[in-house]
Amino acid sequence: MSELKIPASTYRLQIRQSFDLNKAAAVTDYVHALGADWLYLSPLLEAEAGSDHGYDVVNHSRIDPARGGAEGLDKLGATARKAGMGILVDIVPNHVGVATPRANAWWWDLLTFGQESRYAEAFDVDWAAGNGKVRIPVLGDGDEELESLAIVDGELHYYDNQFPIAPGTADDGADARTVHSRQNYELINWRRADSELNYRRFFAVNSLAGIRVEVPWVFAESHAEILRWVKEDLVHGLRVDHPDGLAYPGDYLDDLQKATGGIYVLVEKILEGDEGLPPNWAAAGTTGYDALGDIDRVLVDPAGRGRLDALEGRLEDTQASMDDVWPELIYENKRHIADGILRSEVLRLARLVPEIDDADDALAELLACFPVYRSYLPFGEEHLAEAARSAKARRPDLATRVDALYPVLADPTHPAAVRFQQTSGMVMAKGVEDTAFYRFSRLTSLNEVGADPGEFAIDVAEFHRRQLFRQASLPASLTTLSTHDTKRGEDVRSRISVISEMPAEWEATLKRLRELVPLGDGPFEQLLWEAVLGAWPASRERLHAYAEKAAREAGTSTTWTAPNEEFENSMHALIDAVFDNSEVNDIVTGFVDTVAQAGWSNSLAAKLIQITAPGVPDVYQGSELWETSLVDPDNRRSIDFDLRREFLARVDRGWLPPVDETGAAKLLVTARALRLRRDRPEWFSRYLAIPAYGSAAAHAVAFDRGDAITIATRLPVGLRKRGGWGDTTVVVAGRPLVDAFTGERYAGGTLRLADLLHQYPVALLVPDDTDLAALLGESE
Repeated sequence: MSELKIPASTYRLQIRQSFDLNKAAAVTDYVHALGADWLYLSPLLEAEAGSDHGYDVVNHSRIDPARGGAEGLDKLGATARKAGMGILVDIVPNHVGVATPRANAWWWDLLTFGQESRYAEAFDVDWAAGNGKVRIPVLGDGDEELESLAIVDGELHYYDNQFPIAPGTADDGADARTVHSRQNYELINWRRADSELNYRRFFAVNSLAGIRVEVPWVFAESHAEILRWVKEDLVHGLRVDHPDGLAYPGDYLDDLQKATGGIYVLVEKILEGDEGLPPNWAAAGTTGYDALGDIDRVLVDPAGRGRLDALEGRLEDTQASMDDVWPELIYENKRHIADGILRSEVLRLARLVPEIDDADDALAELLACFPVYRSYLPFGEEHLAEAARSAKARRPDLATRVDALYPVLADPTHPAAVRFQQTSGMVMAKGVEDTAFYRFSRLTSLNEVGADPGEFAIDVAEFHRRQLFRQASLPASLTTLSTHDTKRGEDVRSRISVISEMPAEWEATLKRLRELVPLGDGPFEQLLWEAVLGAWPASRERLHAYAEKAAREAGTSTTWTAPNEEFENSMHALIDAVFDNSEVNDIVTGFVDTVAQAGWSNSLAAKLIQITAPGVPDVYQGSELWETSLVDPDNRRSIDFDLRREFLARVDRGWLPPVDETGAAKLLVTARALRLRRDRPEWFSRYLAIPAYGSAAAHAVAFDRGDAITIATRLPVGLRKRGGWGDTTVVVAGRPLVDAFTGERYAGGTLRLADLLHQYPVALLVPDDTDLAALLGESE
């Protein structure tokens, strides 16, 4: 087994057919030169053909040949070892891909033999609810869809869908409908999945079937290949996808620790507010969404909230306070999800408590009121208590049923409690991330995975408090700014956040745009225009794709299942107007020109803070230049590594790039900070807040990590309006220092920010008694 290693930083690569493990090996030298310590890879096991993300695993026994296969990982492992780098891999214990039954041997066997299949124990199927059959929601609308069934080469076909035929069920020459009626599965209309599905899924994705990794042999067989990577020193850390879907996440992490010998493990876990990880989890921390939320909010101007609240109120046609609007929106959407696309899960829960009449309504209410993603009983029972109080306050008619359910749902050994915990996260994710985030448009840089749009901004003191807590509690947890799951790339959010400093200008701009190309859906229009402006310049194709996905996720004017053709035509005409209508284009480009420099300042501040603050910084592929992607699949676009190599080489030859549209200044900041984190870890051993003094003190975020001092600009529009830094200073130890970005030297003691930050809006001060040129790569 590998010895325990903890990365100084990670660099995430999306491994797929167009960028396989061999291509990853070819950019390892660049990633190392950039300063990243470990490669962080998306899932590698064989997935559905053509899958760009890899979360739809169909075969646990091998690395996907389309992703480079075992030979590709061997090559990448050798390349990484030569560079002194580790490898972190994303794994998927909760579910498998079943879109193509023939591709998944476990699922094919289950459909063939039903409850007699060896794999019946592996999948989470409620056989009784399906009358002994697995319900497969693939049939189209119409009364005669079963007439389209055919028997082809010993299989049951429905158009392009292929299913097995159990032995002995087609021997008498029966027609396809009759053969179908004899199978261990039932093909049903796709709309029935919402309320009648009888297998657990990943959220509401029918093509991702949950597996019961708590069963020892299921764990063993689904992890054998992963454990081989660890044993052969190819992989040194694991990122666990969606542990909230597991029946017993803590036990799973214990099993993983024992099986791997205790390597570095992270969990993809979204924490709400002050929620912490269960203390019994064998994990070094999360994948870093909590850090993302903190960094974004310290760069938002709290003074803009009042005007933006009022604007949102007018767009939503409400007089209510935004402090009430957002929580109510969460509740309404979660209840809608529990009654809609996840009703089958609610009904399955109700079947586990037959002694409580009409339990489904009370269960749905408890799920809608649950304040976090899930509990891990007995840890987190207070969240169940809060949900019960809220449910009874909202629905007094349910009080008796809620009181009857509470002791059952609080009992860690009761099957209903186990499944309730698995279900609450589904309802939260679909109701909040995938719905409410697209309906609440006050400042959409705050609408990010793992963050709370209800929290508008935090001051510098609160930011420092949270970093001190991170340093003390989970110093090896990842910190991130962009991932494959973020709704907007980090630099899109940085630009949108500038609106908080100029709400009046934004209000006027939005008003004119809505007059020129109205949609009749105010909140969505604001969300869409912020995305256009945040990502600009962007291609027509990218913006059309984003608009369609965002509108259908919001579900206010159109939906995935019933698209509103008239609205969507108008929406696509709006996007075309950005390119074809000169007045609209002038407004867009004019506003972007106004906010671009401030957005870039926010971006550099966010990147430096992320890399140098407590935690293990993760750089998402390509985000060392401006990261202007929108929601997936846009954020999995291919990366131009040749351009990044060129910029890095120029920076290492002494180029100090301007802060402009190229993003090269961000690459400079990223490379210098990453190299210092990797090569001088002792310089990042503590966390001390550094106060600023003077007229512009509120515009600085500064902290001392031991021998490295970070200074970053916040609220750059306000800083410019007040005329710059003026007399503002920070006071540090009286020792010689050098800025790792500019090479400028300072005597220490009292430092004027006007001197420190004249070239860039950020500075990273380190001791001036080191060979800085060698450390920073200029000699390479």
